Amino acid sequence: MLGFLKNPVVITAKINMNLVALTVMGLISRLWGLSYPRAVVFDEVYYGQFVSLYMKRIFFVDDSGPPFGHMLLALGGYLGGFDGNFLWNRIGAEYSMNVPVWSLRLLPALAGALCVPLAYQILVELQFSHCAALGAALLILLENSLITQSRFMLLESILIFFILLAVLSYLKFYNLQRHSSFSGSWWFWLLLTGVACSCAVGVKYMGLFTYMLLLAIAGLHFWHMIGDQSLSNVALMCHFLARGLALVIIPVAMYLSFFYVHLTLLYRSGPHDQIMTSAFQASLEGGLARITQGQPLEVAYGSQITLRNVLGKPMQCWLHSHTNTYPIRYENGRGSSHQQQVTCYPFKDVNNWWIVKDPGMQQLVVSNPPRPVRHGHIVQLVHGITTRYLNTHDVAAPLSPHSQEVSCYIDYNISMPAQNLWRVEIVNRESDTDIWKTILSEVRFVHVNTSAVLKASGFIGASLPEWGYRQLEVVGEKLSKGYHQSMVWNVEEHRYGKSQEQKEREVELHSPTQMDISKNLSFMAKFTELQWKILTLKNEDTEHKYSSSALDWITMDTNIAYWLHPTSGAQIHLLGNVVTWASANVAALVYVCLSLWYLIRRRRKINDIPEDAWQLWVSAGGICVGGWAVNYLPFFLMEKTLFLYHYLPALTFQILLIPIVLQHLSDHLCRSLLLRSMFSASIVAWFSSVYLVYCTFSPVTYGEPSLSVSELKDLRWKDSWNILIRKQ
Repeated sequence: MLGFLKNPVVITAKINMNLVALTVMGLISRLWGLSYPRAVVFDEVYYGQFVSLYMKRIFFVDDSGPPFGHMLLALGGYLGGFDGNFLWNRIGAEYSMNVPVWSLRLLPALAGALCVPLAYQILVELQFSHCAALGAALLILLENSLITQSRFMLLESILIFFILLAVLSYLKFYNLQRHSSFSGSWWFWLLLTGVACSCAVGVKYMGLFTYMLLLAIAGLHFWHMIGDQSLSNVALMCHFLARGLALVIIPVAMYLSFFYVHLTLLYRSGPHDQIMTSAFQASLEGGLARITQGQPLEVAYGSQITLRNVLGKPMQCWLHSHTNTYPIRYENGRGSSHQQQVTCYPFKDVNNWWIVKDPGMQQLVVSNPPRPVRHGHIVQLVHGITTRYLNTHDVAAPLSPHSQEVSCYIDYNISMPAQNLWRVEIVNRESDTDIWKTILSEVRFVHVNTSAVLKASGFIGASLPEWGYRQLEVVGEKLSKGYHQSMVWNVEEHRYGKSQEQKEREVELHSPTQMDISKNLSFMAKFTELQWKILTLKNEDTEHKYSSSALDWITMDTNIAYWLHPTSGAQIHLLGNVVTWASANVAALVYVCLSLWYLIRRRRKINDIPEDAWQLWVSAGGICVGGWAVNYLPFFLMEKTLFLYHYLPALTFQILLIPIVLQHLSDHLCRSLLLRSMFSASIVAWFSSVYLVYCTFSPVTYGEPSLSVSELKDLRWKDSWNILIRKQ
């Protein structure tokens, strides 16, 4: 029974020493001296703020992309015991002792190091020689710009890692497709493709370009499968469903999970709350939640409310009035109604309170039981402090003469009667009998007499003059001019009014609410709002000293100074290996020209290379040239500040193309032994120049050793490069 114990248990394994060596070299090149410099380097000043907010569980919005990359950086801080206490206010600031610099930079460095063996494996899976694969890996290893970008708390190396992992996983899956469909390894690589694509998109939206490329390639491969008569309809359907699950459903689910973790971690109110809706703000701990906790949910006749404009751009503001009136005549000579001013005020104030009144009754308190206001009901809005009614009429607004003035009505005993009836329209209602709810309901107020809609028009950037205290204009806008979010309001603060007397009511307006009704949003509601804000929120694009155009990247006519030592000439620059960048451009040009030549010749029924070599050439180009194109060309359509590091994902694909073109030239165009020998010798000389340039620029890649003024001047190979030289 125990006979199997007589023989030793033997495990045999094949170890690719090329992969091991490349991985070790990649780790050394990216991890060596990782804590140097112990100072804020370029965009670490940007990402570090978010890491600190994660450590303190404070909510934030970053319009640059999804949260997964930020969470990975924060994970490094968490593993290093970072408490989030550091002021990220300037590049070059020395890190305090509580900042675990090595830990914060570890994950980007690991990702950059692993790109080296990934490049090797991708070329092997593309059916190229191990020599070509080794060349691709070494080019990635010796690329100065990739080294620089991966050694700091930045996201590009993580993005490139997931992009290459997605490509490798799909290639392994595709190669298994031929002989072991639906096997364990087949499923593993297919699922890993979807996971890696989702992670790439979750780090930066640039990852979406490679995801779309792989979806297109997968669609093309499946289209070819449809023509395979050996596959039954059931088998085709199973293949289709497997790809749909792995490449669509799982990536979407993972993308949602990134936001779920993000929102779970960041549960505290923070500086970015104001751009979110009142409902979102109220779901966070502290901030608005402290004010609104326990408010009545249903707005009733007699409710005391503040009305926040839903748009919230360029700043949040609340419907407001004060005792001052519009001037009889404006600066341009136009006249006004001289009624009490109504504005949108960007700060919380007692003059933001309004009372919802039933036009058929005089009382300004909530009855028992409360009578809720529903969609379509007619109400009057009474200003809480001045007790004047919200009104609009056919008088031009002060800044928007094509819109109606909105005021609080003062009876001057002239032929201008009050027009103060408003119809409540709940924009996000589920039925026409919906009750107006605190925070949750988004409402429009439609003027009964003129059909104008209450609108905060100050969002065009103009504010009222001194007589209006520079507050934002509120107007009555005709619905025929179209719908806009500035026409929508929500109740933010709410209490049930109990005092009929004005003096008592003023005291009541200053007091906190007591009732306890929860208004927590669902995850999907919070995700939808946050995703929309990320996609639509745009910071002002300002010209940066090191910003560049996409055309500058191909020939590396620009650089970025990442760090400068405060006393010596030591500095770090984002500069690529000139020989590698030039070779990548030549390789892309050769590939395009050869492909056009082959296509024309094949059209004439002339096959210069065997069919299997042609298919290999096309598939490699689809990955490498396609990867370069989808990661580069979209930048010509983007209206944002661009930097050289945006080109690195595209450059990585272009570098992979170099050994592909070299092997193709060697195998199919160098037909004699002499030509092949000469070609091999030229490759050795070329690769030596790559290594020489890597060594030459290493001091500005790693930041040490410090260079003299003359040595720094020698590194300025192009006049457009900004190498920093201290004045003597």
